[in-house]
Amino acid sequence: MAVPFRRVSKMKKRQRRSHLALSVPGMITCPNCGELTLSHRVCGNCGFYNGKQVVTPKAKKDDAE
Repeated sequence: MAVPFRRVSKMKKRQRRSHLALSVPGMITCPNCGELTLSHRVCGNCGFYNGKQVVTPKAKKDDAE
């Protein structure tokens, strides 16, 4: 069974893991309502995509009561 001869240094360990960092998704502001949404997706707040109403938004719990 293979056992490491020497302990891996902090620098070598961090160099190996340098590409594992999380990245921020591409967020844009909706031109209709101004809320942040993922690009190329229907806005969850107003239901608009590419300047057209695609989905009717669901009523929020506060509005239903």
